[in-house]
Amino acid sequence: MKNVKSLVVLILAAFCVLSLVSCGNSTETTTEAPAVETTALSENDTTEEAGLWADAVYTEDKEFGEGAKTLVCEVKAEDKTVTFTVKTDKKTVGEALIEHGLVEGDEGPYGLYIKKVNGILADYDVNQCYWAFYIDGEMANSGVDGTDIAEGVTYQLVYSK
Repeated sequence: MKNVKSLVVLILAAFCVLSLVSCGNSTETTTEAPAVETTALSENDTTEEAGLWADAVYTEDKEFGEGAKTLVCEVKAEDKTVTFTVKTDKKTVGEALIEHGLVEGDEGPYGLYIKKVNGILADYDVNQCYWAFYIDGEMANSGVDGTDIAEGVTYQLVYSK
């Protein structure tokens, strides 16, 4: 009986070690955003009060870049919205947002799957949330990397469950 218990403990220990080792071998390709400056939360914001925004890089409206085109993108999560105005020479919304480190995600068969916007994670596999993409308040029929920048249009990335 003692040998059986020892054998079971040994098998469980080996299983745990193998599980941990296999978790560390990921081959997933990730589009990492370049390093960006951070804007600290105000002294009145605590982690509880800030909610999703505790991980945000920017908590106030911000302008980026120089270029011929102007992209306006609102980021909405919980009850807060931050607007990014991006001046760029890039062709698509995705290219312009990646250029300034505002989005991160994985390339997939349908284009860029955005997992982080402004440092806020919405990954369906992790927290059953996702970033919905809207054009002038209407759900987009294409992703950010398949949408050309149009002047006078407001794009939205909305944290959704």
